[in-house]
Amino acid sequence: MFLTATLFPLQAQGATLNELTAKLGNLDITLKLVFLVTLLAVVPSLLIALTSFTRIVIILSLLRHALGTPQTPPNQVVIALSLFLTFFTMAPTFEKIDKEALKPYLNGQITAVEAVERASRPLKEFMLHNTRKEDLKLFLDIRNERPKGPEEVSFVTLVPAFMVSEIKTAFEFVFVIFLPFMVIDLLVASILMSMGMMMIPPMMLSLPFKLILFVVSGGWELLIKSIIVSYR
Repeated sequence: MFLTATLFPLQAQGATLNELTAKLGNLDITLKLVFLVTLLAVVPSLLIALTSFTRIVIILSLLRHALGTPQTPPNQVVIALSLFLTFFTMAPTFEKIDKEALKPYLNGQITAVEAVERASRPLKEFMLHNTRKEDLKLFLDIRNERPKGPEEVSFVTLVPAFMVSEIKTAFEFVFVIFLPFMVIDLLVASILMSMGMMMIPPMMLSLPFKLILFVVSGGWELLIKSIIVSYR
C-alpha cells in the first residue's frame, strides 16, 4: 500500500513530463514554421535590398524609355530577365552562403543563429565591395557610427548606403545609353523641321532607326556584359 502511494505520484509526474516534452517539441516545430512563413514573406524585399536586382531592373526599365518603347519589353519580361541576371551575378555569393551556412545547418552541425551569422558575411562582403565610399560615409555620419573595420559596419547602415549607390550607378549606365538615341532624335527632328514637316512626330520616324542601331551594334550583348562585369 505504501509503495503504491509512493509510486503513483511519480508515475503521474513522469506522464506530465512526457506531455510537457511533447508540447515543447510541437512548439519548436510551430515556431520554425512561423519563422519560415515570415521569411518567405520578406524574401522579395531582401532580394531587392541585398542583391544586384535594383541596379539591373532600373537599367532595363529606363532602356525602354531611351528606345522610345516604354511598354516594350513588358514589365514581366523585364522583371524575369532582371531576376535571372541577379542570380547570375550573385552566384559566387550564393555558393558561399550554401557552403558556409546552409549545408552545415541542414546537416545539424550549427544552430540557426550561427547559420544566419555565417550567411550574412558573404552578403556583407558583396555589398561593401559594391557600395560607394561617399554613400557609406554619409550613413555612418548620420548614425554616428565609427566602425574599426568593414566587418563592424551594421546592416542598418550598409543596406541603405548600398541601395543608394546602386541607384546612382544605374543612372550613370542609363545616361550613357540615352546619348546615342538622343542624337538620333535630334537629327530626325532637325530634318523634319527643315523639310517643313512639323506635323509629323519625330518619334515615329526615329524609332525604327534606334531599334536598328541597337540591334546591329549588339546593344543587348554589350549592355548585359557591362552590367555583369561591373560586379566583378
